Amino acid sequence: MGWKGEAAIVGAAQYKPQKYSEAPQMFHLEQVADLAKQALDDAGLQASDLDGLVINGPHFHEASVFVPAMAAEYLGLAVNFAEVVDLGGTTPVGMVWRAAAAIEMGLCQAVLCVLPMRMAPFGPDEDPSAMARAMRFGGHSTAFGAPEAEFDLPYGHLGQNTGYAMIAKRYAAQYGYDEKAMAKIAVDQRTNALANPNAIFHGQPLTIDDVLNSRMVADPLRVLEIVMPVAGGAAVIVASKEVAARARNRAAHITGFGERLGYKSPTYSPDMTETPVGPAARRAFAMAGLKPSDMHAAQIYDCYTITVLLSLEDAGFCPKGEGMRFILENDLTWKGNFPLNTHGGQLSFGQAGSAGGFSQVIEAFDQIRGKAGERQLKTCDRVFVSGTGGVMSEQGALILEGA
Repeated sequence: MGWKGEAAIVGAAQYKPQKYSEAPQMFHLEQVADLAKQALDDAGLQASDLDGLVINGPHFHEASVFVPAMAAEYLGLAVNFAEVVDLGGTTPVGMVWRAAAAIEMGLCQAVLCVLPMRMAPFGPDEDPSAMARAMRFGGHSTAFGAPEAEFDLPYGHLGQNTGYAMIAKRYAAQYGYDEKAMAKIAVDQRTNALANPNAIFHGQPLTIDDVLNSRMVADPLRVLEIVMPVAGGAAVIVASKEVAARARNRAAHITGFGERLGYKSPTYSPDMTETPVGPAARRAFAMAGLKPSDMHAAQIYDCYTITVLLSLEDAGFCPKGEGMRFILENDLTWKGNFPLNTHGGQLSFGQAGSAGGFSQVIEAFDQIRGKAGERQLKTCDRVFVSGTGGVMSEQGALILEGA
């Protein structure tokens, strides 16, 4: 495809996950500026180096339109490339490859990709309960004319839990289901979180029995197999090879990427057990000229344990239908033979809304540059990263390689 893979992540910033009740409220513009400053400091760059901006739009508090222009104005930037990405949990992965593509095309030299997800203060005319009411339906639209408002929500298919449970049930009917294997995903990732002082569940060990004895939320998914929503936010800087050469960190080059979506509700999925990350990952590996066995770690989006299972299979790390055997036969911790979500994953690190997927991107960067602390892998030059939005409806993949 002619992809050179010269653009690279050179700096990152991420708020420590907090309970919403404990996190400071900040306007989203304030968070953008704060995260940008932290990421620039981390990279050893100046704001004047930035000439590109990728940001979220739909959940930006201060505006619903012209968001990049507002943010650029607030930051004092004049940019040659601006983009709004709206892919749910795939947004971070989508931001990174779009920034890399713009750089390779010569549009810009350094792009700030930023997702603020702490709560913003409510104004006198705003209803604080509106968001809580909307969250009852997860990613589903209740707007008049939306197909899901007519064909999904009235029949009980609402929120994310029911959709992922439906996928898990279909997988069980087709391939079988081992509850202990699924619990092991959460347990191994909790082991990783114990080595990450920033994780929301740091210092709280977990066993397979703990998972199996936890409350059933949507059969077969238990509460400890479902992501922990937190307040947070993150940013990365993607730069050209010239800028990367003067940054202070070892760069993580974007050598391959892929993206796939074709439906919003799993109701309309041709096959619930064949997910979009399959074609996305195949494209990413082909671009990089690598295969799954070449990876030193996998940072896989993990809103639910079933997401991890299907992503492992469809990305090619194990054959279809053999994911549970693969999980039981391999050590998925940072000390093991198949390091998976070495920061704890969103299941144990925490999921800061759409910014949750940045935890996987940033962990891959930290491992490649050798700054993962206690959980640092002995060798980490190539990492697979995935993103998942909606109910396995939009997925992306990155291949990151150390310079």
